[in-house]
Amino acid sequence: MSSVTSFEDRSQLRRTSSPTKSVRVPSPSVYPTANVESVMGSGDRRATDRRIMTADRAVRTSIQESDAPAAGADVASSRMSYSRFLEYLDMGRVKKVDLYEGGTIAIVEAVSPELGNRVQRVRVQLPGTSQELLARFRQQNVDFAAHSASEDGGSVALNLLGNLAFPLLLVGGLFLLSRRNGGQGGPGGPGGMGGPGNPMAFGKSKAKFQMEPNTGVTFDDVAGVDEAKADFEEVVEFLKRPERFTAVGAKIPKGVLLVGPPGTGKTLLAKAIAGEAGVPFFSISGSEFVEMFVGVGASRVRDLFKKAKENAPCIIFVDEIDAVGRSRGAGVGGGNDEREQTLNQLLTEMDGFEGNTGIIVVAATNRADVLDPALLRPGRFDRQVSVDVPDSKGRLEILKVHAKNKRVNPEISLAEIAKRVPGFSGADLANLMNEAAILCGRRNKDSITALEIDDSIDRIVAGMEGTKLTDGKVKSLVAYHEVGHAICGTLTPGHDPVQKVTVVPRGQAKGLTWFTPGEDPTLVSKQQIFARIVGALGGRAAEVVVFGEDEVTTGASGDLQQVSNMAKQMVTNYGMSEIGPWSLQDEGAQSQDMIMRMMSRNNTSEKLLEQIDDAVKKVSDEAYATALKQISDNREAMDKVVEILCEKETMSGDEFRAILAEYTVIPEENLEAARATVTIN
Repeated sequence: MSSVTSFEDRSQLRRTSSPTKSVRVPSPSVYPTANVESVMGSGDRRATDRRIMTADRAVRTSIQESDAPAAGADVASSRMSYSRFLEYLDMGRVKKVDLYEGGTIAIVEAVSPELGNRVQRVRVQLPGTSQELLARFRQQNVDFAAHSASEDGGSVALNLLGNLAFPLLLVGGLFLLSRRNGGQGGPGGPGGMGGPGNPMAFGKSKAKFQMEPNTGVTFDDVAGVDEAKADFEEVVEFLKRPERFTAVGAKIPKGVLLVGPPGTGKTLLAKAIAGEAGVPFFSISGSEFVEMFVGVGASRVRDLFKKAKENAPCIIFVDEIDAVGRSRGAGVGGGNDEREQTLNQLLTEMDGFEGNTGIIVVAATNRADVLDPALLRPGRFDRQVSVDVPDSKGRLEILKVHAKNKRVNPEISLAEIAKRVPGFSGADLANLMNEAAILCGRRNKDSITALEIDDSIDRIVAGMEGTKLTDGKVKSLVAYHEVGHAICGTLTPGHDPVQKVTVVPRGQAKGLTWFTPGEDPTLVSKQQIFARIVGALGGRAAEVVVFGEDEVTTGASGDLQQVSNMAKQMVTNYGMSEIGPWSLQDEGAQSQDMIMRMMSRNNTSEKLLEQIDDAVKKVSDEAYATALKQISDNREAMDKVVEILCEKETMSGDEFRAILAEYTVIPEENLEAARATVTIN
């Protein structure tokens, strides 16, 4: 409202200060332009326009400096009509005329009676400069002159030089920077225009090139992935002895895609290929193709394959190819972008009209589900090699590789360690042995013992060891909670055997109960899932039975999340409920890609959703009732175990089962699973 009010106030001021007598403003006349090259020469139009604009500014300045309020509309304008100009010329008021544009534009200095006979400068559009008009100028003793563009030649050069000064300084600075960062150089040298230190070389490939790769890794250093290693040994054999395959009409594979979880050895396999093949090797990450500038990624792909063709036969290794190979049209809006252009160029280079004979592309990813289908077809990636988490035999082979350069106590069995860590990847096993070596050095020991291995496993899985509990009440509560997990897990058929129970804090947990999972975690029965739900609810059940409903704590929050997740998967994913063998979850909702999860629609009816909720609740309630009964029936055994645990702080699975067996009967199948579990002593 204030801005509106101020606007109205200003308009009132204008009305009160405006002259009461209006003056008619004649419109400028339009005439055909005459040719006056005899009077003045034609020149550059831009230079003339600058001089006219300068004169116009001078006219406006003279008008603004005037303090005559009754100047009228003629004074408020920097222009004068041709007829008015002739009137001023006849009355002898015109003092000076400057002609521009071949005599079609005139800047006139004339005496204005409205300004108190002061001299004003106005612009006049002329029909052309005729000999008659020039004669009238001479009769009235008017000072007139014609101006050409050549008079501004010096100023034009200065202006041009001034406009180019900053770009020249910028280019010079970038050149000096490239020479400084790149060292010596000529074109194509380390610091030249094609070198990596040049900031202008955006479209050049950033791939690391080795003519004779010396990675220090061979196939002997790769263990636990025998199937994948066999496929790559075949590729290496093809590169070394192609005649064995071409003789029977076989063609060299164009691409091999390594797929598997993180840490399973995909990049290690690529290093082994580089060390074994003996051919030029290019290595690059998928993220190095992506740039903020449009077209840079595609240019880098072209440059990479150009270099590869010059050094064929060779191998190109692209790590984390999902950074550039995602499905096209999956972005927001589905439009084209820089990443899709890069992918299109990659598809063309791998299998286009030209072809790339002698070039093998090896790529690695742990997100094969998001890759574009055109990238996965035969002719681009002919083979997809799965590099999964190793089994017990594979873990043993990996442990042997990483134990070569470490002092391991002869009493330790690597086979026992391999059986104890199911689900560990190659990177996890390497980290395990390294952490054990660090602990050995910290404790000033000569060799790695079972204690270092045990502590390293706990550290990797649960985190660093925290400060031990000193409060007796808190320690007792944590002990009952963990023993509740152990009792319910041991007495429920199908549950994994207890490995260790401890009240020593690690990470965010005040206490931990360790269970040893089976060898194959991918095939799990309904009985096993239900047993795990009962075991997870054992901690909360122990708190309720021992301390009462009002004394339960937040310690079971993580357990309850696991229970809800497992119960819901039983109903919606695995069809293990009274609803029936249905998959009740959309495929897009299960995708690892966030965009796919966002775009997925839930087509489940409200009635079916209610049935799902009821089924999930029924599973949880049944498991919780089982846990409460097991804790209540074995209260005496629980008190005994808690007493010993508070004293020792850590109890092995065998010790726990020996005490529990004195008070109750443990299911035979759980005992057999426990006997198959090897404990490191």
